[in-house]
Amino acid sequence: MVEQRDGRRRTRRATLAVALGSLGLLLSGCSLHTDNKWWNQTINFGFPTGVTPEGVAIREFWTGTVITSLIVGFFVWGLIFWSMAAYRKRKNDNGEFPRQTAYNVPLELIYTAVPFVIISVLFYFTVVTQNKVLDLRPEEEVGVKVDVTAYQWNWKFGYNKVDVAGASIEDGTNVEAQRAAEEAGVLSDEAREALGHHGEPAAGGPIHGRLAEDKSYLYFNNIETVGTSDEVPVLVLPTDTRIEFRLASADVIHSFWIPEFIYKLDVMPHPGKNQQLSMFQIEEIEREGAFVGRCAEMCGIYHAMMNFELRAVSPEAFADYIEFRQANPTATNAEALESIGEEPYSISTAPFKTGRSDTRDQNNTIETASAN
Repeated sequence: MVEQRDGRRRTRRATLAVALGSLGLLLSGCSLHTDNKWWNQTINFGFPTGVTPEGVAIREFWTGTVITSLIVGFFVWGLIFWSMAAYRKRKNDNGEFPRQTAYNVPLELIYTAVPFVIISVLFYFTVVTQNKVLDLRPEEEVGVKVDVTAYQWNWKFGYNKVDVAGASIEDGTNVEAQRAAEEAGVLSDEAREALGHHGEPAAGGPIHGRLAEDKSYLYFNNIETVGTSDEVPVLVLPTDTRIEFRLASADVIHSFWIPEFIYKLDVMPHPGKNQQLSMFQIEEIEREGAFVGRCAEMCGIYHAMMNFELRAVSPEAFADYIEFRQANPTATNAEALESIGEEPYSISTAPFKTGRSDTRDQNNTIETASAN
C-alpha cells in the first residue's frame, strides 16, 4: 500500500513537472513566425499573420497566451475527470471517504504558487509586447509621417514628412489652410460686440475665445488624399520604412484600424484636450500589397462603409509617387498611382459599396481640403 502511494506521488510530481516545463517553454518568447500559410492559419487561432513587426509581436503573444490557457485548461479538466473516475462510488465500497488532502501544506503551496507564476509570466510578456507596439522613436528615425483625419464617413490622409529613397518633404503643412482654420475658429468682432451688448452667448457658443466648431486642431497638408462618396481613398506608403501616424477626428469618435497591423487606435476630436493617445509608429511594412482599412468605432449611419485602402509599395516606387504629386499638384491620386504602374483605385474593398450620395452627400466632404 505504501509503495502504491509513493508511486502515485511520483506520478503526480512528474505530471506537474511536465506541465510546468511545457508552460515555461511556451512562455519563453520563442518566435512563432513562419511563412507556412497552413501553419499560420492553424496556430494563429483566427488572428491575421501581421505585416508589421508590431503586428507579429501581438500575434505571437496572442498565440502563446491561447496555447498556455489550453494547457492549463486541459490539466485542470484532466484532474477533474480523473477524480470523478478514480473516486466514484462502487458497489463494494465500505462507505469510507478516500484519503483527504486538506491542510496538505506542500500541495497548497504548489497550487497557490503556480497560478501566481503563470500570471507573472503573462504580465511580463504583456508589458514587453505593449512597449514594442507603443514605442515612439525620435523624429530623425521616422521616414514618413502621415496625418490622418477621420470624418463622417470617410478619411483624409496627408504627408507631413517624407524622407525615402531620395524623395523629401521636410514640413508638408499647408500654411494657408491652417491659417484659414485658425481664423474660422475665432469669434468675429461683430459677433463679439453683439455678444457683449446682449450678454447672451451666440448659438454654438464661444469656448475660451474659440467657436465650438473650431477645426484648427486638425492637420492640413500640401499633399492630401481625400475620400469621397464615390471613391475609396488609397493611402500609399513604402515598405521597409518607419512610419508615424498622427490621428484626429473632425466630428465624432472614430477608430483607425488596419487588420494586418493587428492594432487599432481611437481617433478623437481635440485629442490634446481629451488627453488621448493620438499617435503611433510602425517599424516597417514587411511586404507589398493592398490592405483594407476600416473605422472600428460605431460612428453613425454609414459607419460600415467608412473604409480605405493601404497600398504598400517599394520605397523606390513610393519616392516616384511623391515626386509625381509634388510636380503635379492638381493631379488626382488615381493619376499618381497610374504613374508608378499601380491600379488607380481601391482593389481591396470591393465587397463594401461606397455609394452614399443618395441621402447625405453634403456631409461626406471636408470643405477646407481639396478633393484630390
